[in-house]
Amino acid sequence: MPLEKNLRDRIIASVEQGFVDQVGYTQDLIRLRSVRGDEHVIQDRVFRELRSRGYAMERYDMDQEAIERHPGGSPFSEEHSRAPIVVGIHRPRAESGRSLILQAHVDVVPEGPSGLWTHPPYDPVVEGDWLYGRGGADMKAGHAANLYALDALRRIGYQPAATIYVQSVVEEESTGNGALMTHLRGYKADAVLIPEPEDEKLVRANVGVVWFQVEVRGLPVHVREMGTGANAIDAAYRVVGELRNLEAEWNEKKKGRAHFEDEDHPINLNIGKIEGGDWASSVPAWCRIDCRISIYPGWNAEDASREIQERILKFARSDKFLSNIPPTVTFNGFHTEGYVLEPGSEAETVLADAHLSATGKSLESFMTAGYLDTRVYALYDKIPALCYGPYSENIHGFDERVSLSSLKRVTSTMALFIADWCGLEPIAK
Repeated sequence: MPLEKNLRDRIIASVEQGFVDQVGYTQDLIRLRSVRGDEHVIQDRVFRELRSRGYAMERYDMDQEAIERHPGGSPFSEEHSRAPIVVGIHRPRAESGRSLILQAHVDVVPEGPSGLWTHPPYDPVVEGDWLYGRGGADMKAGHAANLYALDALRRIGYQPAATIYVQSVVEEESTGNGALMTHLRGYKADAVLIPEPEDEKLVRANVGVVWFQVEVRGLPVHVREMGTGANAIDAAYRVVGELRNLEAEWNEKKKGRAHFEDEDHPINLNIGKIEGGDWASSVPAWCRIDCRISIYPGWNAEDASREIQERILKFARSDKFLSNIPPTVTFNGFHTEGYVLEPGSEAETVLADAHLSATGKSLESFMTAGYLDTRVYALYDKIPALCYGPYSENIHGFDERVSLSSLKRVTSTMALFIADWCGLEPIAK
């Protein structure tokens, strides 16, 4: 049942009242460099923040064996984070509303050459409406919004009348195993909301993602005799060319697919890293390329991986050099399926009402061609999985930034959504 106008106004005003502190907390999170494997300190900070508000706390490690047994698990590697998952649990006096998971990730992608940033990447500068910093948009602003949306309710004397799990995960940027671990741990709710930077829109569909590494071996000789050797880097370029052919063929398969057919290029192959060779005057003996490719919802990640491997090996058999020394293919990260959020759930209706109250605009939805942790809850918990968050620019790039006015609107939407979806009860005196 929609909230009364007076209560809506009080909640929005409470978000406004706490917003300076919310921005300050977001800046504190940005200052903590939390690239893959280095999230221990920030997770400790999150733990303390949640505990200070009286939530029941749990902190636990990844269960590699359980994750790798699950069809949605991604492979572990030496680079896999060992940082813990942190969960704060709100339990009401009387469970009269609908339960909710609020989730966010703390891991960020590497910042690249810091000299290409206008401000140092971990110096959270505010200029006008923009808060700069690596991970500020993706997604420490949303991470803080989870907490401060609940704070806004508390400030006016209310708490949710249902169980809420505030989950802080890692590995969102590389495997998705952190979100999967919360599922395997047994946390369940009637809906999930993840405030990723999605331009104040609801994600209707997103792709699955497969990471893989191709290693090519060459025959090293002095460059004066390079015709008698084999250049592994040149051979890797030829493999990339064949992968581009595969990418084009997969993009052609968008025809007839809802949410994808009208996109120019829904399937993206990225050659994200390349290294090889040992000496400028030696024909390189090795080259490794790290790749990422997306897959449509409904495509099995295992089947897609098999097609990738078979395609590379088939191409190698037709290549004069690679037919003698075939490349090796290793799947070393994301191994995940996409999902579609079917319209019509009550959770979406409640979010749409909250968005309209906070922004004065109707809620739009769209397809995003990237990975989202919401896939865990959509595919394996079978619950409404809502991904909705603030305007941002340059995520994964230089000068990443999030709009503060948008963040305030989104936090108001989230607080209104929680109040309506979970119901409210007065905080005990």
